[in-house]
Amino acid sequence: MKTRANAIAIFCLFALVPLARGQQTVTLPPPRPGYSFPQKQTLTYAVDWRVFPAGTAVIHFEEAGDRERITASADTIGAINLLFHVADRFQSSFDRQHGCTYDFDKQTVEGRRQVNSTLHLDYANSKSILDEKNQVTGQTKHLEAPIGGCLTDLLTGIFYTASQPLVLGHNFIFPVVDAARTVPVTMKVEGREVIKTALGTFNTIRVQPTADAGVVKNRGNIWIWYTDDDRQLPVQMRARLFWGTITFRLTAIEAK
Repeated sequence: MKTRANAIAIFCLFALVPLARGQQTVTLPPPRPGYSFPQKQTLTYAVDWRVFPAGTAVIHFEEAGDRERITASADTIGAINLLFHVADRFQSSFDRQHGCTYDFDKQTVEGRRQVNSTLHLDYANSKSILDEKNQVTGQTKHLEAPIGGCLTDLLTGIFYTASQPLVLGHNFIFPVVDAARTVPVTMKVEGREVIKTALGTFNTIRVQPTADAGVVKNRGNIWIWYTDDDRQLPVQMRARLFWGTITFRLTAIEAK
């Protein structure tokens, strides 16, 4: 049950956007003309493991000057919560005009594991700075690594994808920073599907992240369904893993 519950944390770390394809140089293209990231909006997702309710994920967008701030939470519910408690929190700050991440913070509570980390991208000095502390053992970690330009993070990456043209049969790659390394992410735009959630029926475009590395390597397949409109809002996310399938379905959109 620990492995199954921990998948909620994996999704809400948004390793949905996995690390891929070595260390080739990739630039981060700016958002498409006319696209605006959500502002003052809260998205709520129900998380199911196979056919069983497993958790809830909530994502909130807030304008912060010329930057956008995303906060996200992931919490187990029901029987899974009793067996293996997960209460994770994530924050990301990025430039709305270019998509460049500046800060990505995580506070993870997964069973007995409790770790807080802060990742700052210092573009002026071309480096990333990671500070991490294990809240149980007191152990700390400080890492610095070179960066070559504008990057996105694992949380922002899902919504950065929505800022790009999603054209059937077209793959695109963008650089993602995670901890002390930067790697490219490949997104495959595979097809159109009609998806039903508690909010209604949506025409969507299905995108598959691919991975040769990262936390989901060799563990299965992942897909994200974006609305087939100008918003390109992720209404469903799914991972088919060796121990079962976990699915996120959008259940609420609130302007707050």
